[in-house]
Amino acid sequence: MSRSGYDAVVDVDDEGDLGHTDLREDLEFHNSNFTSTATTNPGNKPRSSPGLPLPATASSSGQSGQKKLIWTLGFYAQFFDVDTTSVLSRCWAALYPRANFLDVLEGNPDLYGPFWIATTVVLILFLGGTISAYLASTGRGEFAYDFELLSGAAGLIYGYTFVIPMVLYLALKYFGSELANLLECWALYGYSNLIWIPVALISWSPIRILNWVFVGVGFGVSVAFLLRNLYPVLSATDRQTSKVLLVLVVALHFGLALAIKILFFAHGSPVSDVGDQKPPVKDTPTEGGTKFFF
Repeated sequence: MSRSGYDAVVDVDDEGDLGHTDLREDLEFHNSNFTSTATTNPGNKPRSSPGLPLPATASSSGQSGQKKLIWTLGFYAQFFDVDTTSVLSRCWAALYPRANFLDVLEGNPDLYGPFWIATTVVLILFLGGTISAYLASTGRGEFAYDFELLSGAAGLIYGYTFVIPMVLYLALKYFGSELANLLECWALYGYSNLIWIPVALISWSPIRILNWVFVGVGFGVSVAFLLRNLYPVLSATDRQTSKVLLVLVVALHFGLALAIKILFFAHGSPVSDVGDQKPPVKDTPTEGGTKFFF
């Protein structure tokens, strides 16, 4: 009686009588010393039969150690290696931060969420700004779409989301911070833009005070999210430098909120003057000459 991986040991009486042996008491199992060294090769590399390919796990493990070149598609694909569940959980963590966002990333920051969030914000800012300008121009003449709002929104949001984190990362590296990570900075700023989606959806109102309140709430939520997660990284530098960087982060984010309010949800926008259109000038003859009505 034996099992795989065990050898059976039977105690036999001195008289050699097996009839008095109690197998349940005298039968003991010990770990076997036999090893299947013949089936493995040095280096623990899997072996296959002649003419058969290696297992899929063997080929993938061999390729994982290869360096991906920057001009190859595989180099950029690794930054988008995230599923829908992870992206949704990160979006929820950005809107309702109960834990440090860097812990939510679990060492796998992505660019998928930041890119699509920024793209959504651009489109909604364009639509919201157009609706706001249309409501402001009602009764003042024919309305004309201004697609410069779209290019302005793209330059503002994409520039802020991807350029500012790069500058912050270089500054942290220059001042000796070992915790700085460019992908994590991109992820933080990208997911912080999520609050601007609901803000842009409700900030088309012609009531200016409401627009200021909505943009102020968006600024407060997003800057609190950034400061909470950037503070441990900024604190890795000296005290004076960390204070300066914190002030710059808040100032730049305030500039983003102010630009969103003025450029897209304010009458008389510098990007589009549709909101200040006036009806065509009419002239009527008078005794003293021509009189203009606006």
